[in-house]
Amino acid sequence: MKDQNLTESFATAITTYYYKFLDFLPKVVLAILVITLGTLFAQFISNIYKKRIRRKATDPLMAAFLAQAIKIILVIIAIMIALQVAGWSAIAAGVLTAAGGAAIVLGFAFQDIGKNFLAGIILAFNRPFNINDTIMIGDIFGKVRALSFRYTHLKTFNGRDIFIPNSDVLTKPVENYTADGFFRNEFVVGIGYEDNIEAAKKLIVEILNEQNDVVQNDPEHENFVVESELAASTVNLKVFFWVKTIDYRVSSLILRGLVIKKVKEALEKAGFNLPADITELKLYSNEEDIPLRVRKDPRDLLDAADKLKS
Repeated sequence: MKDQNLTESFATAITTYYYKFLDFLPKVVLAILVITLGTLFAQFISNIYKKRIRRKATDPLMAAFLAQAIKIILVIIAIMIALQVAGWSAIAAGVLTAAGGAAIVLGFAFQDIGKNFLAGIILAFNRPFNINDTIMIGDIFGKVRALSFRYTHLKTFNGRDIFIPNSDVLTKPVENYTADGFFRNEFVVGIGYEDNIEAAKKLIVEILNEQNDVVQNDPEHENFVVESELAASTVNLKVFFWVKTIDYRVSSLILRGLVIKKVKEALEKAGFNLPADITELKLYSNEEDIPLRVRKDPRDLLDAADKLKS
């Protein structure tokens, strides 16, 4: 008898919960539908605002950041509405009430994520770089590709993608190589002690003035050459010249190599010596000579033999 009553009670409970589930199921489906449509709507509105902000603003990073923030806010609103639709009003109110306490707890648990998030918000409104600027943060050097809530995306010139936490971007020195559109390049060239220094400097400046991509006739960005060092076998001249940095790789790296090549060829053509470094060997008091023998490279002997045969 007891077993029969227990079975009937269990069946009654199952039936009751089943009908409650059937009664609650439409609300759950509707809540899921609200969240799905809300997410799609948030993405749609985010894309529209991103396009509008980009047309009106000169800062593409700001446009992307604000669009992302709008999407997150709309998704949160959709979730709260879904809880209301499902009849979980108390849960929705509890979520809002607990949000403050949870924020404190999560703040301690995820300090780095929180710092990066806040730094991302600050950088969205105030930062020392824009998209496609060439910057250096610490020892990381590259072009700015994107800014998100947590990190800044740099593309290095050797093809690596670097994602720097926003807290590091905010707290570390940032060197911007393209902020004002100009960058000063430099290199050293050594001439012989017997050469005319002023004539060499004049010739180098003439070479700089012949390069179309080198900044010309700008008092604030003057190209010049100075004596840098009296080295072992050369008088070293340091060459300074300015380039425009719309494209840092072309303006700075490739143009620098071209200028060095032109200067070398011009100095050699004008008869200036470009001596190699001289190594001085010193004998101390207890040493009379150096066990040293100079001989030709065997490859030179083979080349000479081939020439005689031909």
